[in-house]
Formats: sequence, C-alpha cells, structure tokens
Amino acid sequence: MTNDLIAKAAIDRRMAEIITPVLADMGFDLVRVRLMGSKYHTLQIMAERPEGGIEVDDCARISTAVSATLDVEDPLTDPYTLEVSSPGIDRPLTMLKHFEMFEGYEAKIETNEMIDGRKRFKGILAGVEGTEVLINVEEGTIGLEFDWLADAKLVLTDELIKEMLRQRKAAGTINEDDYDEIETETGSEED
Repeated sequence: MTNDLIAKAAIDRRMAEIITPVLADMGFDLVRVRLMGSKYHTLQIMAERPEGGIEVDDCARISTAVSATLDVEDPLTDPYTLEVSSPGIDRPLTMLKHFEMFEGYEAKIETNEMIDGRKRFKGILAGVEGTEVLINVEEGTIGLEFDWLADAKLVLTDELIKEMLRQRKAAGTINEDDYDEIETETGSEED
C-alpha cells in the first residue's frame, strides 16, 4: 500500500483496505479513517467525492454500505460506533492531490522527523513538484517529501470559508434564497 496520511495505525490501515473499495464503487474517496477510544470505540470515516464535497445523504448511504461490509469482514472484535463525515473546512490533507487542490491556502504540516531543526511548518501551500509538497514559510518556499509528512491540515481562514461557500453555491448545494431575508420578531410576546 502506498504511503499516505489516510490511515496511520495498523488497524486503521486494515480498515482502509476494507473501506476504500466500498467507497470507490459508490464514487467517493476515503480521506481519513481512525479507530478512536479505548473502552468505547468510534470508527471515524471522512469521505468526499473525487472533485470534493459530500452531502448528509451521501454520509448515510456510505454508513449503510460500510456497516454491511464490516459485518461480513468482521475486523473489529469489540463493539464500535461508526461515524461518517465530510472532511470539513479546516480539513486534513491526506493525499498528494489535496496539496494541489488547495494551493494558495494556509496549512499546518507536521513531519515524522526533524527537518532543519523543526517538525512543524505553517504557511501557504504552493502546490506539488513530483512527490514534494511545496509550502511558503517565512524563510521562503520549501519542499517536503510527501513520505516525510505525519500530519497536514488546512487552517481555518476567512478566505477558505469564502471559497468553500462559493464552491457549494456553484454546485447548487446552497440556495441563497433560503438565507436572503432573516425575519426577526419585534415587540412584546403575548402569553
């Protein structure tokens, strides 16, 4: 399996092997999978369409399909809760293509090993060159091999929120008419 940030622990990688084909058949990418908790387990799955985006109904369909597959494969001996969600706005960046998709936006990247005396980098994503993720930091543009990355996520900024809203509006998932007028009640309420 290629190195990515979708699954870290061995059990997460096993889950990814089972879940990825199910999602692919449904037209979705697995963004991240994590089994969390010690006494009560939660299996957290983040998914999206290859071009980005996912709706609540999609999450419900994925949950049903993944549950059925996990019941057959039975990789977990303890009871667990399945949680399917979108990656969110300040999303994790788990595949090389994510660093291209979000070029120009601020991100936090953490590496496995020290690089020039540090493991954490925060700056503006500058795309991808081969297998290197480019990021503009105070010192200039640096390239980090994708294999070196331990964690990466977008930073929640006004620009990022505006872009996500613009994309959702363009995709027709937000109807502005629903939000144009906000009515407020004034005066006294009668009991």
